Amino acid sequence: MDFKNLVLSIQDGVSRITLNRPEKLNSLNEETVVELSQAVDVVERSHDVRVLLLTGTGRAFCAGQDLDDPAMHTVDGKLPDIGAIVERHFKPLVLRLQNLKVPSIAAVNGLAAGGGASLALACDIVVAAKSAYFLQAFSRIGLTPDTGSTWFLANKVGTARAIGLTYLADKLPAEKAAEWGLIWQALDDADFVAGTDKLAAHVATLPTRALVRTRELVYAARGHTLEQQLSMEATAIREMGWRQDYQEGVQAFLDKRAPQFTGQ
Repeated sequence: MDFKNLVLSIQDGVSRITLNRPEKLNSLNEETVVELSQAVDVVERSHDVRVLLLTGTGRAFCAGQDLDDPAMHTVDGKLPDIGAIVERHFKPLVLRLQNLKVPSIAAVNGLAAGGGASLALACDIVVAAKSAYFLQAFSRIGLTPDTGSTWFLANKVGTARAIGLTYLADKLPAEKAAEWGLIWQALDDADFVAGTDKLAAHVATLPTRALVRTRELVYAARGHTLEQQLSMEATAIREMGWRQDYQEGVQAFLDKRAPQFTGQ
């Protein structure tokens, strides 16, 4: 499938979606969000994909909503229904990314602002170039955060930092984002592409279904008691114990060799 505003490739178990509107800092107009959803459809349908890598072209990962999009403008005195745009496009996209059937990695190559930051934070692992930064710019234009921004920030870095970032719209450099636990790692710019490629290639060799179930466990833990979490873990590990990858993992351990997981 060909796209106008992004590039999709699948090779060696890695599906790479690259936002490709560098002249607009990879901001999201309606067309781009639709294409991104269609690209996720391809990833979900493919039996060859073991991991998704989401990144951007140029000096931005994604600048969030494209304010030049006609859907954001007042037409004939009629104000735009921004909430409807969020409900129709951004909400389902973020939920799909967080509940993807394969692990996901966001490779933040530059600016990640507003909804663009949320696209990254919806992924399982977020790595960023050290020159990259995160920005909650909503207050600069008189809006409240959307696209799950408040949920991601509050859950990942806490209330005080979530309030500070959203009120003040200060840049959060990648290294500080890693220190705070918002992202997994900040990489030197010179090593960024090779480092993210290596990470994606490695994740593609891991037991895919076990990783996805692990994600579910981690997110569920926030609302569970210890007893509830222990029960959920028992259910998950029972399921994994019936799968081919577990059998392969045990046999590889006994054979003293590296396992060859198939994601089954």
